Amino acid sequence: MKATKQLFSLGKLLLSKGVADEIVDNQKFHRFVLQSLRNHSTGKWGDLSPHDLEMNDYAVKHKERIISAYNLPPLINIPGQERIWIITEWDRSATTILFPSEY
Repeated sequence: MKATKQLFSLGKLLLSKGVADEIVDNQKFHRFVLQSLRNHSTGKWGDLSPHDLEMNDYAVKHKERIISAYNLPPLINIPGQERIWIITEWDRSATTILFPSEY
């Protein structure tokens, strides 16, 4: 699903401790997180398998949980981290941004 407008409500925005700490200290990462959140809300699901991309398209239409993954670009080096996940709950009450290691 490729759209330019927001497809669903994000609800309350939550950040894991690791992501929140890194945003404060790293402006490039902060911008990456904001762009990833925009992508998530408009159906650009990031670095997922074809099956997971289809599952997210289905989840939008059928009010299920939506999970996107975005690999960190080469210019953002965070030891022990390679990507972020963005998860919107099925009821659209909350969206959480976290490192997979914090799940």
